Amino acid sequence: MIKNRFALMLAIKRMDRREVSKLTGINRHTLRNIYLDKSKGIEFETLDKLCFALDCTPNDLFKYIPDENLTKSEK
Repeated sequence: MIKNRFALMLAIKRMDRREVSKLTGINRHTLRNIYLDKSKGIEFETLDKLCFALDCTPNDLFKYIPDENLTKSEK
């Protein structure tokens, strides 16, 4: 499973979605979906802009958590 940590990064950086939208040009609706973990994916360009605005890496924004119920062949 991939854990979305965008909301956590905003809190750590003491920023809100409006600020990120102004810095990056990313639509506020898109940021809302990422924030609420309703996004099914993220484009590399968007990820790049988020990392720039939040001065972080993709590893800061997302965390991989292995699913213990899956075998290697299912992953």
